[in-house]
Amino acid sequence: MICEWMTKQHDIKLLEGDYAVHLDLIAKIRGLASAEKFFEDLPDKMKGRPTCTALLHTYVQNKESEKAEALMEKMSEFGFLKHALPYNHMLSLYISNEQLEKVPGIIQELKKNTTPDVVTYNLWLNVCASQNDVETAEKVLLEMKKAKIDPDWVTYSSLTNLYIKKGLLDKAATTLKEMEKKTSRKARAAYSSLISLHTNMRDKDGVHRVGKKLKSIFPKMNDAEYTCMISSLVKLGEFEEAENLYSEWTSVSPTGDSRVSNILLSAYINKSEMEMAEKFYNQMVERGITPSYTTWELLTWGYLKQKQTEKVLDSFEKAVGSVKKWNPDEKLVREVYKNLEEQGNIEGAEKVLVILQKAGHVSTEIYNRLLRVYAKAGKMPLIVAERMKKDKVELDEETHRLIQETSKMCVSEVSSKFL
Repeated sequence: MICEWMTKQHDIKLLEGDYAVHLDLIAKIRGLASAEKFFEDLPDKMKGRPTCTALLHTYVQNKESEKAEALMEKMSEFGFLKHALPYNHMLSLYISNEQLEKVPGIIQELKKNTTPDVVTYNLWLNVCASQNDVETAEKVLLEMKKAKIDPDWVTYSSLTNLYIKKGLLDKAATTLKEMEKKTSRKARAAYSSLISLHTNMRDKDGVHRVGKKLKSIFPKMNDAEYTCMISSLVKLGEFEEAENLYSEWTSVSPTGDSRVSNILLSAYINKSEMEMAEKFYNQMVERGITPSYTTWELLTWGYLKQKQTEKVLDSFEKAVGSVKKWNPDEKLVREVYKNLEEQGNIEGAEKVLVILQKAGHVSTEIYNRLLRVYAKAGKMPLIVAERMKKDKVELDEETHRLIQETSKMCVSEVSSKFL
């Protein structure tokens, strides 16, 4: 790392800002613990405002509320809180951690020590939007203007989003116009935000107009912009245009990002056009686009609607196997087992249990779902209690009831295959 080389050169005098950049890079590459160690090993004279702020930023990115709050106290003691940036970091942290009750306090403290900047007000408006608080949001905008801080496109984006959620479409149209005035080549992300907001207002003309403007300024759209535009067209029912734009993306983008493809795949599945969805999926693969977890999850839901059990199990297994660590989708698991229970499909239920065991996601409820399938089929499973013990899963009242209920039934040969 260049920064490490520089620290070892005696003829190069590093400033606090250089160490702050180094700390930030260490946090990104090696993680929080390494960044903390680097800070601890710094000479005391280098533990000033820049390096403390860099460490605070690292805590915020890692959602470490307690450590961030403790560092803020130390920074306050040393007089390092004379700028809005550390407070903005804390606002971002509280928003990310959904600790919105702490927001008023941090803003009050900020105002005591320094002056809010445009980022402060935008974060505050973000909180108002998440709480559907129009009254406070309008007060924030008024305070901002009184402080002679010029609102930017993010300011008006947050307000427009809030007005749309509250059904105040006239006010939304006004702030959307103000937002568009603030867009420029330097604020490229603003165009995608404008397109999304026009979509939420069901304004097809606005979507097409901003889309054309985006293309005229940036002839080579990036994946995020294609994603935004295709998604908007789908939401507005403009499927043919969405398909044409997707074809354009496949011809110009080298990334093969399945997130773009998944928009149309989802649209076909939501319209219950599974033949079209399968055809589209095959085209994805032919074009060298690697299916993601979301791709397989979408197909699983689609096959569930069609009651195509074998395809459900195949897609579900591929979904779970496509990620290193699966975050269990309880709703999807529930619907898969519900489908199998309706059919009394013991073999399918056992296959799902094996998939979940491999993913490290077995529970009392999973075994209860398995037992309900056996009960529906009128069959008795073998040594369920022993299998649960092996998986370190507790039996509950429902488990005992289902075991007793199925014990009066004929033994199933299927369960012996999975022992």
